[in-house]
Amino acid sequence: MSTITHRGASLETPHAGDELLSMQEVADTVRVPVATLRYWRHLGIGPRSFRVGRSARYWHTEVLHWLEEQSNNPQATR
Repeated sequence: MSTITHRGASLETPHAGDELLSMQEVADTVRVPVATLRYWRHLGIGPRSFRVGRSARYWHTEVLHWLEEQSNNPQATR
């Protein structure tokens, strides 16, 4: 599992200094199987993600924000 730190971006970049996470890293953080993340992506209800080549990636702060939303409203979706 590798984590890429986004360095060298200007401070105006929304995710300057943020980390890119793989599906496995997000699954470990959220404590769900990778297959569940894939299903959530399909439904559009999980943490915001995007593709880099053939791989889905997540911004660490987006995952934490999504988790916070879930703890405040268990019925919340993206």
